[in-house]
Amino acid sequence: MKVTKITINNFRLLKEFTLDLEQDLSLVIGKNNSGKTSILTALDKFLNQTDKKAIVFDDFNVDLRKKIEAILLGNESIESEEDYSPLGIELKLYIEYLEADDLSLVSPLIMSLDPDDNNIVVCFEYKISFSKLVDLKRDYVESADKYENSPSLFIKEKFHEYFGPVQRKSLLSANESEFIDLKKENISLKDILAFEFISAKRSVTNEANNSSLSQQTSKIYKKIDESLEQVETSDNFKRELRNTDTKLNRIYKDMFSGVIENVSQFGGLNPSDTDLTVASTLQHKDLLDGNTTVLYKHDSHELPEHYNGLGYMNLISMIFDIDMRMSRLRRSLKENPAAINLFFIEEPEAHTHPQMQYVFIKNIKELLSKIKKREDGVVMQLQTVITTHSSHITSESDFDDIKYLRRCSDSKGVVSKNLKALESAYSSSNPEEDEKLKRAFRFLKQYLTLNRAELFFADKAVFIEGDTERILIPAMMKKLDQENAVSEEELPLLSQNISIVEVGAHAQTFEKFIDFIGVKSLIITDIDSQYIESKVGEGGKEVTSTVKCKPSDPRADRTSNSSLKFFYGSDDLIYFKGLDVDNRLLEKVDGSWVISKDGHLLMVYQNEEGGYHARSFEDAFFSINKSFLGNDPDAFPSLVKKHFKRYVENTEADPFDFAKDAVDKKPSLAIEILMNSKPKEDSLFSNWEIPRYIKEGLLWLRQN
Repeated sequence: MKVTKITINNFRLLKEFTLDLEQDLSLVIGKNNSGKTSILTALDKFLNQTDKKAIVFDDFNVDLRKKIEAILLGNESIESEEDYSPLGIELKLYIEYLEADDLSLVSPLIMSLDPDDNNIVVCFEYKISFSKLVDLKRDYVESADKYENSPSLFIKEKFHEYFGPVQRKSLLSANESEFIDLKKENISLKDILAFEFISAKRSVTNEANNSSLSQQTSKIYKKIDESLEQVETSDNFKRELRNTDTKLNRIYKDMFSGVIENVSQFGGLNPSDTDLTVASTLQHKDLLDGNTTVLYKHDSHELPEHYNGLGYMNLISMIFDIDMRMSRLRRSLKENPAAINLFFIEEPEAHTHPQMQYVFIKNIKELLSKIKKREDGVVMQLQTVITTHSSHITSESDFDDIKYLRRCSDSKGVVSKNLKALESAYSSSNPEEDEKLKRAFRFLKQYLTLNRAELFFADKAVFIEGDTERILIPAMMKKLDQENAVSEEELPLLSQNISIVEVGAHAQTFEKFIDFIGVKSLIITDIDSQYIESKVGEGGKEVTSTVKCKPSDPRADRTSNSSLKFFYGSDDLIYFKGLDVDNRLLEKVDGSWVISKDGHLLMVYQNEEGGYHARSFEDAFFSINKSFLGNDPDAFPSLVKKHFKRYVENTEADPFDFAKDAVDKKPSLAIEILMNSKPKEDSLFSNWEIPRYIKEGLLWLRQN
């Protein structure tokens, strides 16, 4: 039995939200403010209902607020009661069970008589009825002056009088309009659904007066004792306390004898009626409060907990907390665990360095598997959800467990995507093409988890070909920000969350992923101009070959760049030479990339600059930065000296030939460019220029 998905409507960022859950562990990832905490809060407020966790006005989705405000202002009419769909917040849990499952606890929720229907839908609603909405509008109109004619002020103060209470229902999965009202039928969810969580807002610090770990030991003991687990150990503890009481009683008798004697002198005691005694009554449940200290050992010395690093304290605290909450879910040996147990861990990476994050995620499944089993052999059904924005945790996780939250710019709000759904996107009905796509997916899966998991958390991405660009692009971003004014609507490039990804000449391999995560993406590539040459070979047979050449060569008629050909569907060089930046923007429509001024993907490649059209990055850089090279070949040891001298001394020297013949080691050249850079006024890299095509791409990327 498991929860297969959760849907949340109109709660904070979650307007029409669906999250699929895995059998054991689901890793929910996403950038800040993508709704991860909203999922946790919604579950806590509906599944663990208390007065402190009641729905508040700030929990209403913005569009829900606007709709209610529009009704109160008369800008939107109220439908008839027959057509009215109640407004409010809704949470649904979709549960799937198997024949082998024990259905005794969930049987009150099963509505379908269809033997093939093995689904249960539990719904929580916080909505306003038609009649209450009519009352709300009438009351606002009558008192609008008191609230400065602001419906938001009125609703914020009065909404609880018209909404709720929370309704709990079991829905028929085949027709969700049919339901059982759980409150009317007096059906409790206590033994059906249990929910525990560890919040990211943990109280662990390493200040000298902090003893948060020690305080947790008391809570853990109380839960162990209440659940009657470790019975023998608990009994031994209590037995020792009773023995200690006996010994302390003898000591107390001597210690307090003088005080008791003084009391009797003032007539406070009547020896014939009462004998005053001070006795030891150690309470096992209270003894650990303030009386235990967690120590750690270092070079045979025992040191207090706050001497430890904050990361280790946070990790230890989480393990303590997990143990305590698992104890709650396992329950005592006298009762069964709930049929379904959901456990959330929010942002376990807090205060921990990358290596510790790796250790945590690699071991968490094993830990949870071990502690979900009770001493009497009962194993509770447990589903765990971990939310994170750590690329380190993501990189060590099972790809199929990952759920990616993406905040959309349209009215959908936040959407959740299963990474395993990417695999179906990399498929084709053509066997040969299908095998090629499967290889691409295997590469992508390995590449993302091993090298570039931070892409999931980026707001924007730059895809580059090689080491030269990887080394120089951050410097170019800095230079561009310093030399080109940043508008009020923009942030400097290096202040934005931009991920730089080296993909070689295989940007098309990432195209489905780029569309999947939906981030604004810039691909920097080469125009790779060439032509077909025909020669007469042996035996008089014609032989054709491709020849690399400058784009300005009269024979150049095509590009060999596979990414350009894939995204734009052409290899015609004249076509690419004629595309300006606005006509190179792309978006995916019905499975194909098409040119669109609203596109979120831009490809840039060499264009004409200063009367010269380059073919590669090095070609473009040397054509506009000849003076930067100077006359000292020792400053650029990666360049072949004889070609270096010929190029800097000959005004007619060709940058294309120089880039082709002189560059020995591209990564070394990039480092040498930075080493020979000179700061001037507000620019750290004043003595060289950014090739025009890269500058155009970065300026586009900088825009919001």
